[in-house]
Amino acid sequence: MRTNRPRKYLEVYTALRRDLQSGRWKHGDRMPTEAELVETFGVSRITVARAMRDLQAAGLVKRRAGSGTFATSPGMASRQSFGLLIPDLGETDIFEPICQGMMASPLARQHALLWGSSSGVGASKKERAWHLCCQYIERQVSGVFFAPLELTPAQHELNRRIGDALDDARIPVVLLDRPLVPYPETGDHDLVGIDNHHAGYVVTDHLLRSGCRRILFVGIPNSAPTVDEREAGYREALYTRNVSFDRAFAIRLDPDNGEKVREIMKSHRPDGIVCANDRTAGKLMHSLRLLKYRVPKDVRLVGIDDVEYAKLLPVPLTTLRQPTLQIGRAAVALMLERIAQRDLPPREVRLHCELIVRESCGARRAA
Repeated sequence: MRTNRPRKYLEVYTALRRDLQSGRWKHGDRMPTEAELVETFGVSRITVARAMRDLQAAGLVKRRAGSGTFATSPGMASRQSFGLLIPDLGETDIFEPICQGMMASPLARQHALLWGSSSGVGASKKERAWHLCCQYIERQVSGVFFAPLELTPAQHELNRRIGDALDDARIPVVLLDRPLVPYPETGDHDLVGIDNHHAGYVVTDHLLRSGCRRILFVGIPNSAPTVDEREAGYREALYTRNVSFDRAFAIRLDPDNGEKVREIMKSHRPDGIVCANDRTAGKLMHSLRLLKYRVPKDVRLVGIDDVEYAKLLPVPLTTLRQPTLQIGRAAVALMLERIAQRDLPPREVRLHCELIVRESCGARRAA
């Protein structure tokens, strides 16, 4: 808990400096009064006055007797640094192209994207994520692009802890792909990703239109809330097509576990499987082949993401293509808007996907 005055002063000074450099107040704009800043930050007037004096010394504001304080910031031309907090980078295949989209954005050219440094050999994913969070707060970055952890025990607690720490430091956050909170809760941060509910609906409806009626939904335990959204879309597609939904058909399992896959295939006898993502689909396809199930003759398979290897699997995968480059560009634009207008309500930018039909769903074989 922050109780000492130097820390409070630094928070006020850093937040105001960041807003001035981002262009929230342009050259000549009248700044909030000291009384208004006291109410905004919940600090003493002495603390606010010290921060304003130092901003004036830095050439960011100018005080006029009897008129108030005015911004002299150069605005958005100022170079800013943004932290990338992506613990699953290299494990979840969509984040590298999202980062490429961010770096390719014209809006990012005058700014810097920071990857941070490792917390040491042998550190857990949770330790690495918290270390990066603290590192970015210490560096006083202008904002953080955060992809919350998944496939990790107690992930929601750590994700919230990271979000709270960045909020307390008054560092804007744009979430990539997934929210901080479990589905169907709504969060307090900007988010850029796909419409996951619609994605689950589209791939399930594709199997239904191909003739499947006993369709499983398969995801990995401790997955991100996006998987629950996709499952909700799967359920809606069944309802829309008047196909009864059995809760036992929505499954969380390790797709590498051959015995568990064998048990599910024997007990449920599916003719189609919707996988929460392409990685799950690829592993499941391998297990099914070892168990002598033929894709798509015995069971049809679809995924979501269209990662690079989806078309290189033993049976090329029908999937939904994420617009990863566009997600990266949209994230940069959303971050700059958030910095310029801190009082905007939390926003979500949801991009649509393209259905990519390949052999795994049986469509080409049937044709």
